[in-house]
Formats: sequence, structure tokens, C-alpha cells
Amino acid sequence: MTMQHFDVVVIGAGPAGLAAVQAAASSGARIALVDDNPRAGGQVWRQGPGRGAAKPLQDMLTALDAQAGLTIFSSTRVIAAAPAKTLLLESSDQGGVHLSYERLIVCTGARERLLPCRGWTLPGVTGAGGLQALIKGGVPVGGQRIVIGGSGPLLIAALATAREAGARVLAVVEHAPRAAVARFGLSLAATPSKLWQAARLTRGFGGVPYWTDSVVREVRGNGRVEAVTIARGTREMTLACDRVALGYGLVPNLTLAQALGCAVEAEGIVVDDLQRTSVDDVLAAGECTGIGGVELATAEGAIAGCIAGKVSVPAQLVHERTRWRRFAARVERGFALGEAARAWPTPDTLLCRCEDVPFGEVAAHGSWRDAKLHTRCGMGACQGRICGTAAQTLLGWDMAAPRPPLAPTRIETLLAACAHEQHLDCPL
Repeated sequence: MTMQHFDVVVIGAGPAGLAAVQAAASSGARIALVDDNPRAGGQVWRQGPGRGAAKPLQDMLTALDAQAGLTIFSSTRVIAAAPAKTLLLESSDQGGVHLSYERLIVCTGARERLLPCRGWTLPGVTGAGGLQALIKGGVPVGGQRIVIGGSGPLLIAALATAREAGARVLAVVEHAPRAAVARFGLSLAATPSKLWQAARLTRGFGGVPYWTDSVVREVRGNGRVEAVTIARGTREMTLACDRVALGYGLVPNLTLAQALGCAVEAEGIVVDDLQRTSVDDVLAAGECTGIGGVELATAEGAIAGCIAGKVSVPAQLVHERTRWRRFAARVERGFALGEAARAWPTPDTLLCRCEDVPFGEVAAHGSWRDAKLHTRCGMGACQGRICGTAAQTLLGWDMAAPRPPLAPTRIETLLAACAHEQHLDCPL
């Protein structure tokens, strides 16, 4: 178990984290960048076999290569928040590491919101963003028939990625009403770069049905996906397919912030105008403070990096943040979840797919805590990140603050951590 100290520690190597490092590095501070993926870029700029770094990522990485005071911990997870401004990490290369800091920037991003329907645990069902990640990771989908359903712009991004990989997308099933989607489309004129991005993503879109006011009700198959049933208003239809990708928007990753004691809301970590959280010397930026896209995450990350590096914040960054927060608000209004998406699945539909707990068993209890005490819901590998988010959306429950370890870890790391912390209270 090693102990390392840095002036600034940034958790997350997506757009926000990379921008934070770049801004803080101008001060000459000793900086650590921690990410659980083997390569930087986050979900937006994910790299994989045959897929190199996107141009914005290339530019950032080139700039960071020249920073002598930067240490990157890749394939490294945060296991616990210890006292005295210290984090317990587990690295694939170094094992257990205690990382202490003067200032911490949380850029933990977001994850997909998956809502259960009958058959959603069949092999071949993924998140919409999960489908993108699989394709970027090298999973072949050429020639496969895919249905993409849920709500939000991520569905179009998933469509573009799937078609580029040679898949045959049968339909995009959008929950939002046609009028709301149309208003959002017209609002893109206020952000020309997003209008161009939408045009690029939908190039060749002709021939692919885009059904608004529609939801995926059931996935069918014997051992894997074979068909999907879609509700379009009062009508239902069934399409034969090989894969189904579902995603009802994104939710912020709040686990680390909660473990640190930061104030949080359903929309994300609460921050002030300088990206400071309610905890001294802890800042936050990017999707974990509210879903807003790569441009907003980059602006917020750069502001947080300036504050952590104790350098002045350029007025242009504040202007950019304001601009993209307005865009994020338009996305939220256009794709807000309505009654059809929040409709309860049948009682026998699995809610917790890790532990095979049906929705009816969970809904019989009055809170997430009671459900966890009386069933095994939330006790599996994802630690409630999937089923907990679904319960929060469908049942309106508040989620309990996490307890360490914050991620699955080796027992030797936990033992070494507690043996090493002779001068600290063991967080485990």
C-alpha cells in the first residue's frame, strides 16, 4: 500500500476531467488524473480496437503530454473516501494506493437510465450508450437488425454508431411527443454547432422509422432477443430483430460525491458559480453536476481546473458555460419523461437483474432501504446503480448514501488499507 500526495486530484478522464487538468496544469501544480478505464476519453470519446482518439481528445492529450507535473492513474477505481483528504484507490498496475490531495475535482460523469420491461434481461438487450460502447470496443454488429428505444438525443447517436458499423436499424422508438421533439429540433438554430452535429448524425437517416409517442413494452426471445413489441399510442406492433438498445436519458454518477459528504440533488452535485461543492476544497464539473453534453462539461471542467490551480477564470469560459446550460435546459424540456415511460411494469418483471428480484417484490416496500433489507435488490455487482435508478424513477424513492467499498475490490486491498491506516480511521 503506497501513499502519494498531489496538489490537485481529478477523478474522471472524460471531457470535464481532461479540461480540468489542462486548466490546473498552467499553475505548475502537481496533478493526478484518475480514471477507471484503460484509456482517457470517457464515454463520449471512448477509444477501442480500430477506433483511435477523436480530434478534440487528441488535442487535449497532446497538450497534457507536455505537463511534467501530471501523473495518470488509468484502470483505477476509487474504493473509499478516507479522512484527511485521502482517497483509497485500487489500480490494476499498483494495487492499493492511498492518494492525498489539497484540492479534489470530481468529474465522474453520468450513466444511462434503464427502465425495465418484460424481457429486458435477455441477451442482446443493452443500453443505447451501451451499444455504442460495445461497438467501439470491437463487438461486430454488421448485418444485425437493431431496434433503438427510449428517449433523448443519445438514441440518434446510437443509430449513427450502429449504422456506421454496418447494422440494420429497423426503428428508433422515441418516448417524447412529436411536438416536443419538433420544438427541440427548431431550437437547434440557437446553437449552430449542434445543428451541424445533428445533420451529420442523421445523414443517411432516410428509410429508418423515427416513431415519437412510442415505447418498447416487451422484448421476446428464446435464450436471446428475437422480437420486440412496441406501443404506439393505443396500437401495438411487433418487429423481429437481433438486438434491442434502450436508454431513457442519463443520470449523474453521484457515488463519490455522496461518500465525500457533498450536497446532491436528483439533477446532480450541487455546485456554486465557481464549481465548488458544499465540502471545502472539493469541486465538481461535467455530467455529475447535471446532464448537459460535452461542451458544457468541458467549460465546467476548465473553470474547476482554474479554481483548483488558483488561476483566474477567463470570462469566455463563464459565457460558454451559460450558453450550454441553456442548451441543456432545452434538451431536458424536450425529452422529459412522461407517464408512458414511468408506467409500472408487470409485477413479475425483473427489476434487479443482478439478483433476479421482480418489480412486484420491490414495490411492496415503502422505501429503497426497506426493499434492500427484505430482498436482495441492489446487492449484486452493479450495487443498485441500475435497479436503484429505475426504482427512483418509477417509485419516487430517495437513494441512500453509499457505504465503502464504493466498487468491487480485492480483499487484499482492503486488508492492506486498514493495516496501513495507523494514523487514520479505517474507512472500511
